[in-house]
Amino acid sequence: MSDESLFREVDEEVRREQAKKLWDRYGTLLVAVSLLVIIGVAGWKGWQYWELSRSQAAAKIYFDQGSAAGGRDNELQELAKSGPSGYALLARFSLAGELAKAGKRDEALKAYEAIAGDGSVPQAFREAATIRAAYLLADTASAADLSARLAPLDKPDSVWRLPIREIYALAAWREGRYEDAFKLASEIAADPAAPQGLRQRAQIMAAVLQPLIKAKT
Repeated sequence: MSDESLFREVDEEVRREQAKKLWDRYGTLLVAVSLLVIIGVAGWKGWQYWELSRSQAAAKIYFDQGSAAGGRDNELQELAKSGPSGYALLARFSLAGELAKAGKRDEALKAYEAIAGDGSVPQAFREAATIRAAYLLADTASAADLSARLAPLDKPDSVWRLPIREIYALAAWREGRYEDAFKLASEIAADPAAPQGLRQRAQIMAAVLQPLIKAKT
């Protein structure tokens, strides 16, 4: 046997002895860590599957238009209580909207205000709920009350600037301040940033207000 072969054999024996010592000392720990990793990965995959299943079930409920009105309301209420956070919030908006369509203004207003005051809801959705509540109040609340409610959102760079102008115009029309309402509606109709639906409503409002202004003068 050559010196090189002898040294290699001795080196391998030393490595095996070191590995055995390491295994005797840390083998149980390595097995435990490996098991924890396997369990952790399996748990994470299981949680992902569970979340996906919940989201799919929630989407089916939210977008299913085939249910009878009462049954769908019950499904949406359950989704709002225990569904995934995103769909639960959408369900809350849908329920409030259905109340408004049914003429249950006070209940719808309460539902929107609950969303607007919920600190767990993202800010943009809280603001949207505030705007929807203000639309419900446009035919009853005073201009001062509406202004107080909407003041935090009524800023030149606010995404809600134009809807707020429309709410103020509706309130002014109701109060007989036709010129103020006409001015606001005209501003919306002339704003290139106004969505088409909002612009069309403003144009109709301005057209209806013109003869009212003339009759008043």
